Amino acid sequence: MKKLRTGILGATGMVGQRFITLLADHPWFELTTLAASPRSEGLTYEQAVEGRWKMDVPIPEKVRGMKVMNVNDVEKVAETVDFVFSAVDMKKEEIKAIEEAYAKTETPVVSNNSAHRWTPDVPMVIPEINSDHYKIIDEQKKRLGTKNGFIAVKPNCSIQSYVPALEAWMPWEPYEAVITTYQAISGAGKDFKSWPEMVENLIPYIGGEEAKSEDEPLKIWGHIENGEIVKGDQINITCQCLRVPVLNGHTAACFVKFRKKATKEELIKALEEYKGFPQENDLPMAPAQFIKYFEEDDRPQVKLDVDRDKGMGISIGRLREDKIYDWKFIGLSHNTLRGAAGGGVLGAETLYKMGYIKEK
Repeated sequence: MKKLRTGILGATGMVGQRFITLLADHPWFELTTLAASPRSEGLTYEQAVEGRWKMDVPIPEKVRGMKVMNVNDVEKVAETVDFVFSAVDMKKEEIKAIEEAYAKTETPVVSNNSAHRWTPDVPMVIPEINSDHYKIIDEQKKRLGTKNGFIAVKPNCSIQSYVPALEAWMPWEPYEAVITTYQAISGAGKDFKSWPEMVENLIPYIGGEEAKSEDEPLKIWGHIENGEIVKGDQINITCQCLRVPVLNGHTAACFVKFRKKATKEELIKALEEYKGFPQENDLPMAPAQFIKYFEEDDRPQVKLDVDRDKGMGISIGRLREDKIYDWKFIGLSHNTLRGAAGGGVLGAETLYKMGYIKEK
């Protein structure tokens, strides 16, 4: 098959770097264009990220010498690609404007940013859970006046470690959840070298994160009505979010109430058997097993389990009955793979398979 040409907006940041590692040898997508802020324009990628490369693998050889374009040269960048991934570091309104500008050049935008997550006709998708929300793109195109250009986003990294479990358990009607997330520093675009204050430290605050963790699942569980996605009301979620001295991997401690009785065996079986569009269509970034349950008392662990199945698998453990809530469990997901760039690539693969991303 002929590969689709893709670009990365915000290619020099941490999520942009992760996109590069995932796209360097992708079977469907050819990385042709890197765009970043004007200060990187004209530099080779290696020059642009000198001293700032944060991945644990080297810069891919084919990317080192690529010249970085100015992300603000929308028409010029758009001419070189069939679609783009967006990981730009700008103010919210600037992100909304530039992503719409790219979409209006008939360039689909798959965004890691939060700016458009609450735009009513922009789908916010975990591909295994609500890929049907991509149907709203047809309505969005009418608003934008495009034939092929649109914006699709992935949700916040923090919700990936518990929403898949709650989704798998929908037959038992979970209706209330108390969540505490323990979030890695790479979620802030940092490593320990650039954030030494986090060594042996815990910060009980991440700006805006608790609202995202409580509200974004409701859009995931929403439905399309009158040309927009209406939030669901199945589960009332309250959340606290802590930054912990871990490089990669968000852990969640979760307490859940159900309307229907379930046994532990039923709940574990539902986790292990759950699959969605990516598994059914054998997409390149899809984990073979979306959710894995660990029987060991001390799992999942970040060091042992965060990279499971290309870092795209969700790990669940310590499911047990609770004396106040019905059940409690621990969830783990890789925040820059499943929760960021990997989730974006999986979303693009889903959009390609569904016919929304195509050659210009």
